[in-house]
Amino acid sequence: MKNNRNYLITLLTGILVILAACGDISVESNAKPSKNSPIQTANGDSSKKESTEKDKMTKEDSSEDTGSQRFNDQGESSSNSSTNTNDEESLKSSNSDSEITEGKKDKFLKKLNEMDRSDRYAEAKTTKVEIEEQETQRYKKWDAALNEIYGVLKEQLRTEQMDKLREEQRNWVKHRDKAAKEASLKYKGGSMESLEYVASQASLTKERCYELVAKYMN
Repeated sequence: MKNNRNYLITLLTGILVILAACGDISVESNAKPSKNSPIQTANGDSSKKESTEKDKMTKEDSSEDTGSQRFNDQGESSSNSSTNTNDEESLKSSNSDSEITEGKKDKFLKKLNEMDRSDRYAEAKTTKVEIEEQETQRYKKWDAALNEIYGVLKEQLRTEQMDKLREEQRNWVKHRDKAAKEASLKYKGGSMESLEYVASQASLTKERCYELVAKYMN
């Protein structure tokens, strides 16, 4: 009996040792990572890294494209602005030239109209002496305007045109004085003769001012 009990104890002890050994092996097997795990982790990290780098490159490319597009837009905007500026300057220059060309004519027409309006609305004089003095001043005023117009035409007209106008003007002066004399003869020997003469000179000189501006001035 004693031998049998020792045998059983020995057998149970061996079985326990074997079970304990099997348990350690199972724990080590569970604790040890699989061969594929490091590879998968490495591949996963590599894939994530590549994905991150691709995203970064895509963002950089997108940023570069946006910057290039912005530069092109700015370039086009600058070009359009420059073109518009040149067009505006060209238009202003054209308008300025037009104003210079038409300005003198318009200026003198306006001045002549104001002078004529001033004559028509001038205070009416009552005595013959006052009326004659008024007409004399009117003649001097229009004669001064005529001389001013003539001076402008000297600068504007070509030499041959000015030579022709000079001869025409000499003939006109003779015509004016002759026409004024003929008008005054209606009152020959009377007190109104001299008044009619100067009044006619003033009116004919006014007409000549308008004629020269309309015919010759640019």
